[in-house]
Amino acid sequence: MDDLPRTVAEAARPGRYHLAMTANGRPVMHGWWNSRPIARGKFTQLVGEQGRPGVRITLTDEQTSSRLTTWSADS
Repeated sequence: MDDLPRTVAEAARPGRYHLAMTANGRPVMHGWWNSRPIARGKFTQLVGEQGRPGVRITLTDEQTSSRLTTWSADS
């Protein structure tokens, strides 16, 4: 229950953890979660399903503006 928004404004705001995928430098997918373990699981799932040359997947903590992890076959 702690993960549920308490106000309409909170419900409209994206989650703390931002997952972004680019392909050849272009954004193709975004997702936001309030739970770090769920966001981390989504990151791992996305790498397994979409990881290939030209793809970059990044998980960022939007509250601290810190990049938590990045995956790229090109690095």
